[in-house]
Order: sequence, then structure tokens, then C-alpha cells
Amino acid sequence: MKIISYNVNGIRAAVKKGFIDWLKTNPGDVICLQEIKADKADVPEAEIKSAGYEVYSFSAQKKGYSGVAVLTKIKPDKVSYGNGIEQSDFEGRVIRLDFGDVTLINAYFPSGTSGEDRQTYKYQWLDEFFAYVAKVRKTRPKLIVCGDYNICHKPIDIHDPVRNKNYTGFLPDERAWMDKLFENGFVDTFRQFNKEPHQYTWWSQFANARANNKGWRIDYINVTEPLAKKLKHAEIMPHIRHSDHCPVMLEMSI
Repeated sequence: MKIISYNVNGIRAAVKKGFIDWLKTNPGDVICLQEIKADKADVPEAEIKSAGYEVYSFSAQKKGYSGVAVLTKIKPDKVSYGNGIEQSDFEGRVIRLDFGDVTLINAYFPSGTSGEDRQTYKYQWLDEFFAYVAKVRKTRPKLIVCGDYNICHKPIDIHDPVRNKNYTGFLPDERAWMDKLFENGFVDTFRQFNKEPHQYTWWSQFANARANNKGWRIDYINVTEPLAKKLKHAEIMPHIRHSDHCPVMLEMSI
């Protein structure tokens, strides 16, 4: 089973840049998208289905903002839209799919870049999401949590950790939340296979950041320990360019 997580920064914009043609190359069995920026009616479901995927999407109430979707060739047993927390669901941040005894949660974490109020909400959301995941794990211990976390965990995950130490996405409390996640039974699947620096998933659209590989690793596919022995391969796919992010991929046997 190949799982991909990809912040497309607007699914309609990505389609114009060749996203559907990429889907037709069969890049993965389950593709989790964040920041689709589209109402359900505006998600190009017919085109996606023509590439062989069923579509499950959860949009924000605010038009052109946030939203998540899962494109899958494997039929889920159950789909849950949202995590039951009002503001998070208003912003279309979480969708859950169950495949047998494995649960996949696709999430778009708040960024905090637009001001102090949003940074405060980001911390609130992180606490609420951790509690939500802990509740799901009580009955569904085989858990995959993928998405745009909007957090670099360690200095190796960001091109300039010194200059960015006071910027949202690399703040001490955000990184401590990631520590807590991994200390509580989650595995960073990419780092199981690649320990090298300069591996990023997002680049600023200014100052030729992508061309110079001055990026941040903020997109993850993390799994709980019961799934760790099932991991086969993980990689970042910087050559795929429909967005200011790139896809990340996990291959596992389930």
C-alpha cells in the first residue's frame, strides 16, 4: 500500500499545473490532500475518478480556504468528516478513513503565520488534536496521521535553524509538541529510511527558495508503533511541482 500526503495549495490551481496527469501515472493507492481551497462542488471529482480514484473531501465553511480530501483506490470501511471540534471542523481540517483495522487521519494543521491570534489558535488546535488522536487510539491502535503539520521538528528539517528559531513553524513550543507525539508511540516514517539533511517538503515562493533548496520539512506521514514493522519505504518527492509543497510517500504492507 502506497500512501501519499500532499498540500496542493488549491486543488483547482494544481489541476491547471498537471495534477490529473500525475494521478494517471498511479503514484499511490491513497493520496491525502491538504489545503484544497474548494467547496465540494468545486472539487474536480469527475477528472479525479477518470484517473481511477474515489474522492472524499471535507471543505472549510469559508470559501477558498483550507480543506482536506482523500483520493483512494482502496474502498474504506468508514469515512468520518471532521474531529467533532467546532472551529477545526468549520475550517475543514480533519478527515478520517478506516481500512480494516487501520485508521488513516489526514489533517491540515493551522499555520500561525497570519498573526498572534492564529498562533494562539494553533496551540489550542494542537492540544485538541492530540486529545482527539489519543481517543481514537483507544479503540484503533493502528493509526496513520498524515498531513501538513506546519511544524519543523528538528534543526535538520529546516534550511536555516538559527535565523528561523523565532518564526512560527519552528518555535520551541511547537517542536515540543512534536517531541510529545513521538514520545507517545508515533514514528516519523521518513526518518526511518533517510537520516540525511536538506530534505524538505515546502519552499517559500520568494527569492528562488525552491531552486536553491532553502526549504522546510513540515509534511509528514507518521504511524503508531504497531504499524512500524510494516514500513517498507518512505520518500520525499521534490520533483513533483503542482504546489509550493511537494508530496511525501510511505509504502507499507497492511
